[in-house]
Amino acid sequence: MGVLALSTVILGIVVGLSSVLLSLFLELVEHFFLGFEENTLMPVSTHIAGGQRFLSVLIGGIIAAIVWFIVQTKMKPTVGINKAMDGDEMPFWPSVVHAVTQVFYVATGGSVGRELAPRELGALLAQRWEKLLRRWHMDSLTADDRRLLIAAAAGAGFAGIYIAPITGMLFAVEILHKNVSKRSVAVSLTMSTIAMWVGMSVHGFHPYYFVPDKHFTLGMIPFVIVVGPLMGVAGAYFRKAFQWAGGKAKAKQVQVLWQLPLAAAVTGVVAIFFPQIMGNGRGLAEFAINSTSTKVIGVLLIGMLLKAAITVFTLKAGTYGGTLAPSIGIGGSFGAILGFGYIMMVPGASVAQAAVIGATALLAASQQAPLMALFMMFEVSHLDYTALMPMGLAVSLAILTSKMILDKK
Repeated sequence: MGVLALSTVILGIVVGLSSVLLSLFLELVEHFFLGFEENTLMPVSTHIAGGQRFLSVLIGGIIAAIVWFIVQTKMKPTVGINKAMDGDEMPFWPSVVHAVTQVFYVATGGSVGRELAPRELGALLAQRWEKLLRRWHMDSLTADDRRLLIAAAAGAGFAGIYIAPITGMLFAVEILHKNVSKRSVAVSLTMSTIAMWVGMSVHGFHPYYFVPDKHFTLGMIPFVIVVGPLMGVAGAYFRKAFQWAGGKAKAKQVQVLWQLPLAAAVTGVVAIFFPQIMGNGRGLAEFAINSTSTKVIGVLLIGMLLKAAITVFTLKAGTYGGTLAPSIGIGGSFGAILGFGYIMMVPGASVAQAAVIGATALLAASQQAPLMALFMMFEVSHLDYTALMPMGLAVSLAILTSKMILDKK
């Protein structure tokens, strides 16, 4: 237990530092290509000319395509987190270049999540730490302990960037390790909390999404009962689309050299007129959450459909990245659209809360991780405890509905 405890603390610090470096790199690229500093009040670069946004994404796509082509043809094959947990070794430099390229492309405006990179880097560092332990003759870890450390480090990578320790822990035990025990929760939560502290020391403690109405009421329950299943259906089909785009259909090697720049060009053209399409979906989610007029319903609908299509196209074109944040942007837009209809029947209801509920439910369905989705939105939005009941019910309904679709052969 002593080696496991030591490993938990050391990896919490090291993984937290790696997440900080990735976030600082993202800020550097955003400043150079788009001339702005991303924050809660300005999640996308709306103040610059549309042509600059187009060039940023296009150049970023070309550079990323060349780098990934080199990684796939000239370096050792990269290894995913699940395979690393099964014992496959993640090659150090290919894995680092792979993770940094993900963050680079998102920072230039590519439509994909940025959360995969810190998770992969965390898993890589856990593997390297385990090798050091063996070299120092301190390796008293069991096979399950090694799997747990890799899973916990991946979750800590997320916690270090998004300042969300419970989410990091749940990602580790619910999605990766698939073993919710006192031991797994203690290791994962401790490591994620330490990584969060490291991240906070640089970036402070601020909500990732700004929600103006944090106090939820029981008046949103009828909305949840209708919207939860709808988000479950949408989330199930988005999950299938993401799996298809990231599976056998994914472009590799030479295909990446033309498909990824093409996807970048399409993203850039849309970004000229609708900058919220850029990046990991934070801009679209924030736009949905803070919408106050029915005049934007058409814009939200178009944004939701384009974000879904372009993200799938981007993943299929050879990009690597996460789908958590894009799912939040898509679900938030869908929820806000339905929320405008709901407030016509229930005056005083909140469109912002409708967007958050939609985002949480679709995220749960698309990731098949109800607890992680629930607490992720709770943590990154700094919500009031009153949000737990409507969001929890929405997640439950979404998961039940999505299971009916996903379980069909």
